[in-house]
Amino acid sequence: MNRFASEELDRWLKGPGRKPLVMRGARQVGKTWLVRNFAKRQGLELIELNLEKYPHYADLFSDNSPREILKNIEAQLALKILPESSCLFLDEIQAAPELFSKLRWFREDMPELPVIAAGSLLEFALGKADFSMPVGRIAYFYLEPLSFFEFALASRNEPLYEKMISTTPQEPLPHPLHVRCMELYRQYCLVGGMPETVQTWLDGRDVQACLKIQHDLLATYRDDFHKYGGEIDARLLHRILLSVARQLGNKFVYSRVDPDVKVTLVKNSLMLLSQAKVCSKVAHTSGSGLPLGAESNDKFFKTLMVDIGLISAQLGLSSVKPVDLDSMLFFNRGGLAEQFVGQQLRAAQTPAMDPQLFYWQRTGGRQGEIDYILQHGNHIVPVEVKSGAAGSMKSLHQFMAEKNLEMAVRLDANPPSAEEMRVKTTQSQFVKYRLLSLPLYLAGNINALLDRHLG
Repeated sequence: MNRFASEELDRWLKGPGRKPLVMRGARQVGKTWLVRNFAKRQGLELIELNLEKYPHYADLFSDNSPREILKNIEAQLALKILPESSCLFLDEIQAAPELFSKLRWFREDMPELPVIAAGSLLEFALGKADFSMPVGRIAYFYLEPLSFFEFALASRNEPLYEKMISTTPQEPLPHPLHVRCMELYRQYCLVGGMPETVQTWLDGRDVQACLKIQHDLLATYRDDFHKYGGEIDARLLHRILLSVARQLGNKFVYSRVDPDVKVTLVKNSLMLLSQAKVCSKVAHTSGSGLPLGAESNDKFFKTLMVDIGLISAQLGLSSVKPVDLDSMLFFNRGGLAEQFVGQQLRAAQTPAMDPQLFYWQRTGGRQGEIDYILQHGNHIVPVEVKSGAAGSMKSLHQFMAEKNLEMAVRLDANPPSAEEMRVKTTQSQFVKYRLLSLPLYLAGNINALLDRHLG
């Protein structure tokens, strides 16, 4: 599979002042594969230590000297390590979080050796640790599931991918290719971007086999919490994950998870799920200026799951007949389309930073909501998501009038277009702005298209 994050790893390797890299992300998003593929492409000897599978390997790091540590590893694995042509990979480091403090010595005393650590639920492990992280001496790398574009490439649709990323409102895809892209979008909504599920789909196009992997992965997430996160009721975790799926596209309401469970318990459990990267919050923003989070209301937020395929599995979409799939995909006012877009927007952000998403909702008086608010350079760009080919834009018109913005984006099932909007809001205000309309499958290319239209 072609992972776009591989290019960032290559830049890290060749960058000046390289620091040990800590790779973060939910379990089974492809961290281990990415590192193995990186070492293979770069011709590096990979020294891989899985600290969850072999916890005794942590004892090899008892010394603070990288040279002594390498001698211990050489003796344990019966091999010779040449720092300039090797890569040390500490996988599942959450099983031995005390090793984080050792990374500083590799940065200071053996900078010629590339060092990568990867793990899931790192926040849980670090919260229990009695040491301080080597701030300034390590770099972070955040990995998301396969994006829709990566899924298209993995599906052996490279020519179609090349056409997608080159399409513009001025040069739209021919109708048959647009239809093909929408078909691929529907596949992605069911399969998602978790690498094992994608590979299973590619091997046999067996939806039920994919469904089993997805449910096994959800069970693994619940088991992880007992292992690393303390005693949290597995049934409550199941209800929260299901509620995230059911509340897509809406402000998340704790009481809807289970009215018989205390809100504080639900709140804390959702926070842990977010720390584990199983869920993520879409934060509220006033949309009045940059940075977007400066005037946020913490009581308002929406939630996404790490992967759209896991949501489809929870909602039973895999058993839906193809003829009924369109209507099911766009349940809950297009909530699944919002998950798809949010997932692509997260994947499109730099791996060097933990992805953040924002939305706008009126917090008092009359209703109003914008699905996503983007920062593009020094521009604020609202994004409306529509599951089908039509839909009202009353909130968008009012938002553009109130904030006096230049451009907005609409994502729906139509081919791309651009038009100058001149309309009156429901409050009888005249508003003029440019609307960039894009098909849902181009969500991951929003920034490149905005570059063309905003300059």
